[in-house]
Amino acid sequence: MKKTLTALGAALLCGTAAHAQSTVEISGLTDAFVGSIKMAGDANRRSVVDSGGLTTSWIGFKGTEDLGGGLKASFQLTSFIKVDTGTQGRFANDPFFSRDANVSLSGNFGSVLLGRWMAPNFLPSVVGNPFGDSFTFSPLVLHKDVPLFNGSGWRAMTPSDTGWSNQVVYSTPKFGGLSANVQYQFGEQPGQGGKNNFGANFFYFGGPLTLTGFYENTDIANPTNTLLANNQKYWMLLGAYDFGMVKPFLSYGEKKISDTADTKGKTLQVGASAPIGNGKLLAEWVKTDWSSPDVNRKTFSIGYDYFLSKRTDVYAVVMNDKITNQRSGNSAGVGIRHRF
Repeated sequence: MKKTLTALGAALLCGTAAHAQSTVEISGLTDAFVGSIKMAGDANRRSVVDSGGLTTSWIGFKGTEDLGGGLKASFQLTSFIKVDTGTQGRFANDPFFSRDANVSLSGNFGSVLLGRWMAPNFLPSVVGNPFGDSFTFSPLVLHKDVPLFNGSGWRAMTPSDTGWSNQVVYSTPKFGGLSANVQYQFGEQPGQGGKNNFGANFFYFGGPLTLTGFYENTDIANPTNTLLANNQKYWMLLGAYDFGMVKPFLSYGEKKISDTADTKGKTLQVGASAPIGNGKLLAEWVKTDWSSPDVNRKTFSIGYDYFLSKRTDVYAVVMNDKITNQRSGNSAGVGIRHRF
């Protein structure tokens, strides 16, 4: 449950206008699972208690101040957590507030945000696949965002993480069910003023129909804030339609790296979710083809997510993973996820 601290005495404490009202919320999510993991190309299987089976665990603060006249100021400070060990971050040397660290102004014009926030690719891929933001079992997220360090030579499609630092974001107001974000990350590289990241995404929610997509043109790696070896361009279109008994998902995207081979990658996703009892059956298949080297990866996941309450669910997932000329891998996990 979110805990809201209302600053009723803001005017006395800060000496600002008495009509201003501000709130600060503490919220988060913890997700842990027990399982057996063997990705394509792995020589050995790992038995684990791990964090983030369906969602990367996090805790954070956000606040909003009503400035009057329809204008609001907001901030977000959010850190990822590995619940299995209690350590901060998604991986070694991850910035403390790597999920969010920003301040923004919003009104009838939309909003303008400064700081670290989601990259254009992240949220479209989350709403556009049945396993959401699972970096463990969602085939689409695995192909997009998770490199393999197991000798298979597999590299992720996304070159610059799922979050960008040093960015300016303009978010449009909602027009019916349509909204969009335009994002620009300053590279901040001495003598390399033309090396920056640019991207945009859009969302349409119209009854049972969901349409979304993104485009990124990147020169800067995140969260390290270093130059990529080559410029990279990446786009994807995603859609879903809720028929009630079943919700199919479909997406297609392409990646181009401006190297000597003009390397290209293509990703196709087909998935579905279906309500069963107090939960959902989830299924997803993704294929990615790289042109250089000529390699493809096929990953299939199927699972069931059962809600014990609005804030707590338990899940079970099995996954098969294949890469050209590599031994295939099979993984399985059972976990619990709690929101507060």
